[in-house]
Amino acid sequence: MQRRDLLKIAGVGITAAAAPVAAGALDARAAAGMGQAAGWLSVRQFGAKGDGAAIDSPAINRAIEAAAAAGGGTVLFPAGIYLSYSIRLKSKVGLFLDQGAVILAAPTPAGGTGSGYDAAEPQGAWEPYQDFGHNHWHNSLLWGEDLDGISITGPGMIWGKGLARGSKTEKGIADTGQSGIGNKAIALKNCRNVLLRDFKILQGGWFGILATGVDNLTIDNLLIDTNRDGMDIDCCRNVHVSNCTVNSPYDDGICPKSSFALGYARPTEHVTISNCYVTGGYIVGSVIDGTWKTLTDRRVTTGRIKMGTESNGGFRNITISNCVFESCQGFAIETEDGALVEDITFTGITMRDIRSAPMFLRLGTRMRGPSDAKPGVLRRVILSNITSSGSSQLPSILSGVPGHCIEDIKISDVILEQVGGGTAEMAALQPAEKADAYPDPHMFGDLPATGFFARHVRNLEMSNVEIVTRAADARPAFWLQDVEGADFFRVRVPQGAASAFDLRQVKEFRSFGSRQLADVSLDTVEQRKV
Repeated sequence: MQRRDLLKIAGVGITAAAAPVAAGALDARAAAGMGQAAGWLSVRQFGAKGDGAAIDSPAINRAIEAAAAAGGGTVLFPAGIYLSYSIRLKSKVGLFLDQGAVILAAPTPAGGTGSGYDAAEPQGAWEPYQDFGHNHWHNSLLWGEDLDGISITGPGMIWGKGLARGSKTEKGIADTGQSGIGNKAIALKNCRNVLLRDFKILQGGWFGILATGVDNLTIDNLLIDTNRDGMDIDCCRNVHVSNCTVNSPYDDGICPKSSFALGYARPTEHVTISNCYVTGGYIVGSVIDGTWKTLTDRRVTTGRIKMGTESNGGFRNITISNCVFESCQGFAIETEDGALVEDITFTGITMRDIRSAPMFLRLGTRMRGPSDAKPGVLRRVILSNITSSGSSQLPSILSGVPGHCIEDIKISDVILEQVGGGTAEMAALQPAEKADAYPDPHMFGDLPATGFFARHVRNLEMSNVEIVTRAADARPAFWLQDVEGADFFRVRVPQGAASAFDLRQVKEFRSFGSRQLADVSLDTVEQRKV
């Protein structure tokens, strides 16, 4: 892409020739009104060219070091294109990306060694417990470790064009950790008091943002249009994500995790995610440039909010509210590696064109972690005020494994419009357990329910839940197996449905208050349709 095109996609209304003039004006502003005495340093004062050709990361790092040496401050990126390798963040130093400022990830050097991005740091015996990308931070465009008080703000953009996606770089060089290859736009480890606000990320590599062991983290008003994960919030405490747009067709959009990457199990806790839009339905870059080009390959389009898949430390005290899902997979909560997951609220959600299960709750036993780990716990989850339209044939899924039930789930005020079309053969299926398989809504194949598939669950309550299908469907609205304590109040099922419930090894079942269905209360059911 030419410099003029880059400035256009960044939302800059100036030509390439005019960029130095604008940058000079910003430098003059910095010197006159918010110069060094006010704690502002321009990267151009330290030799950055901003021309999209010279490697500017040495000058940028000099500016950051100077601000840190002065006790803190803000490093200004005036309008321009700053071709860079690794930029090393420092405590008490913020970066401000002005309108028209682009930090552009430089291409991987030939051979992938000797220059380029900082090397991936070595890890301990726990490295096999998660994918390579989760275990390393230094091999990134911007990174920081053990820092206090950092920020990246402003309306500019970070473009990870030269970053690897986790397998190969754009030059076909394998991303196996050798020096020179970067694979994340922003990576933070064991930091405190972090603010990320207002900027854009285009093509963020393996992760647009990877935050691991970060406390007091605020992510606000970002636009992330990327080729893998938008943001991963791993082993973090007191996190607030708000007002963000994430288009991530090929991986997850907003993804809390609790891996073993720190060498011990640390929960992700006290988290709010609010007022965000997630999608996987658009060609990467077309959300930022405003063309909104639809991705026609419907086999991809991930783009969701998911808690997992790495799940050693657990998730506690988390609320996801007032969010919009479009052309992506649905919401997921997963514990696969021994994690305790509890006190989760998912409320005020609208979903359209969901490509898998609208909601996926999974307690499995993959157990990727220390050998003494025990199967996890998933309990006390509220799902409420949710509407989903145009979803796939997959129902919402609540699935534990034999001997380990999901517990205390309340689902209320929900409308699920499914595509329907399920056959009698699908209604007769008995899906395999797949206790140690990778967790994904498609893991069981076709399922024998239109609305909810619930297996190995204890204390399940649904109220004011409506299931609608666009096409006739031979499957029951609700399929329950090994469920103890199931209350259904005022539910609605598709007109003409063969049955509302297919019950198998169910105890303490009750359905009441529905206009369509007679009230029924059953102490023990081996197998029965209602």
